[in-house]
Amino acid sequence: MNISLAQAEKIIAAAQQKSAAIGTKMNIAVVDAGANLVAFARMDGAWLGSLDISIKKAKTARFFDMNTGVIGELSQPGGSLYNIEHSNSGLITFPGGIPIKNAAGEIIGAIGVSGSSVENDHTVAEAGVLAL
Repeated sequence: MNISLAQAEKIIAAAQQKSAAIGTKMNIAVVDAGANLVAFARMDGAWLGSLDISIKKAKTARFFDMNTGVIGELSQPGGSLYNIEHSNSGLITFPGGIPIKNAAGEIIGAIGVSGSSVENDHTVAEAGVLAL
């Protein structure tokens, strides 16, 4: 099962609202279960360099079905996933990417957010996921 465009747009709207509420400007990407981009928004004034990062965060979260921050913890020197960020044409292994599940608990996609601190990126991504 895949996330629909309507669901992705709802998630992006909620993420944008949270971003505005905390005073940040974000790039927000939503991918489907196959890690294909479904919807994207770059808020006015958001960093151009974060565009690619947001998409890669969403893909990373879907590829491994876990929050990117968790992957980041596992990919530190000496960790079981050390250097994993060099696989799959480049992964992003810091917070801001979260898998998206439907009501039955099946993963239907993922969100990736970039444009501020990793804590803010995660907060905004989480707000998007919670909107669904």
